[in-house]
Amino acid sequence: MQIFHRSANVASRTSIYVGIFTLAFALWACVALQRSPYVTYAGVARPQPVPFSHEHHVAGLGIDCRYCHTSVESSSFAGIPPTRTCMNCHSQIWTSAPLLEPVRESFRTGKSLVWNRVNDLPDFVYFDHSIHVNKGVGCNTCHGAVDRMPLMFNHASLQMEWCIQCHRAPEKNLRPRDQVFNMRYQQPTTDSPVVVDGTSYTDQLSLGKHLVHKYDLRTVMDITSCSTCHR
Repeated sequence: MQIFHRSANVASRTSIYVGIFTLAFALWACVALQRSPYVTYAGVARPQPVPFSHEHHVAGLGIDCRYCHTSVESSSFAGIPPTRTCMNCHSQIWTSAPLLEPVRESFRTGKSLVWNRVNDLPDFVYFDHSIHVNKGVGCNTCHGAVDRMPLMFNHASLQMEWCIQCHRAPEKNLRPRDQVFNMRYQQPTTDSPVVVDGTSYTDQLSLGKHLVHKYDLRTVMDITSCSTCHR
């Protein structure tokens, strides 16, 4: 005696396929969400106590990165400038600008401004600014075109795969140390070569391989080891 109609077989198979599809879609959605700006904040400007414009200060005024980020060449932390650094200029110019009142208040009271971290790595990740800078990694390689950012935002996802891509082939991103803070630096081409140690380089790979040796980078196996970033 047949209890269920024959169509139940179709329904059961269909439900299995739908279940598998739903599970696959859910997994895909989770991965897509985890990589999306909603989670990574890539391309999303963070609210700050003062709307500081890197575009104005870097591109407009030509201020070097190291004027504010004083420890970037010698410390794991690039450094957030104290209020007195801002007041070196703003005690003389824009002294009554309403937007700068939080800066003046901070200077009067001695209470630091609380900035919202833009490039915020997880606590289980070790990152050293100085080693990257001294090995020829330019600021805009990781931070993007800061000189064109009215408000600061993440240039990239800062996820592990993004870091690993560079660590697997560092020669693709290295530049001469004297160009690390140059926001307009362009990789070498036939029409615009880069001269290092008396040699003219017309492509990035040949330049990068020379700099890997010159700056004594560790092996790819070393810099892709888990313990390099997770200590």
